[in-house]
Amino acid sequence: MHRLQTNDLELGATEAVQQHLSRNVVAGKPVSQRKLDFEHARPRWLRECMAEATGVFFYVFPGIAAITSFYINAAQPNPTAFGSIFQIGWGFAIGIAFAIITCASTSGGHFNPAITICFAVWQGFPWRKVPYYIFSQIFGAFIAGMLLMAMYWPEIQEFKAATLAAGKPLVFNGGPASILCTFPNPNQTNLGYLFLTEFFVDSYIGIVIWACLDPANPFVSAAGAPFAIGLAYATMVWGFADISISTNLARDLGTRIVAAIFFGGEAFSYMNYSWIAILVNVPATLFATGYYEFLMRDSLSKIGKGHAVHEDGEEGLQRHITRTGMIETGAANMLRDRQENGSSDEYGLGKQSDHIE
Repeated sequence: MHRLQTNDLELGATEAVQQHLSRNVVAGKPVSQRKLDFEHARPRWLRECMAEATGVFFYVFPGIAAITSFYINAAQPNPTAFGSIFQIGWGFAIGIAFAIITCASTSGGHFNPAITICFAVWQGFPWRKVPYYIFSQIFGAFIAGMLLMAMYWPEIQEFKAATLAAGKPLVFNGGPASILCTFPNPNQTNLGYLFLTEFFVDSYIGIVIWACLDPANPFVSAAGAPFAIGLAYATMVWGFADISISTNLARDLGTRIVAAIFFGGEAFSYMNYSWIAILVNVPATLFATGYYEFLMRDSLSKIGKGHAVHEDGEEGLQRHITRTGMIETGAANMLRDRQENGSSDEYGLGKQSDHIE
């Protein structure tokens, strides 16, 4: 207790809120040189891969666990006590928020192959990183599916036996395989409708993600973005889960591989649907983010907040502002004076982008 002075807070979760408190939080033990050397020696690519895999695991596992609870208890007298689409939506939403909070500072927090590709197309994310980011994301979903099968094994086996005893297959919407990945309803024989639903849902989520990540957007804080993105996902689950949606290539493909291992290859061939669940997410998200980039992006505000610079530096930005007449001559002179005095200006021209890869 000698470490604590009057009004000091003990070391723990209080570390996260030091900036909001006037009271002092007692310091932890000093960081050793050995620890710094170890952290410096860790391969950057390995940390990013594991962060992406862990993030997808955090997002997928609570969602499919909620689905499992919902399906295996459907025959209970009060099945809503064990789950519902509302609960499933919250499982995915909070999982996404926790994934971003836990892993985004290490890898950038993509957790979706389509988002990774969009960052490469629109924001300059290195294309050489795209393949191993996507592999890591699929791997994270695969591990989530495998762990779910292990934790629910007795219940899933009982569910499987009851399904077979009723003369039903293992692969259909509501069957054992559907605890892991999406399958269409028997009456959804028109793949065009399934494509349209998936495209709309993925586009909706993609626009919300891009808006939340826009540093020029004044309506979303860094602390609120994980929950806003999660709620966008949950909203689509609540509205469209009953008519078959996937929303994420990694989430679907990783768990669909697990479904094929335990319930047969029909997990990929059932009603010729799997290509929609796996692939539509990419063009839909590209469309959504392109829509935002072309019609809603305000790059000048992004530069003004210090999150980007003009490709031609300060001179290029001055030419743009003067040519477009976005500020009066007096403001232009003030900008020039600030530059000559070596001080930072309101557009944050000397700052570098804080984008985390």
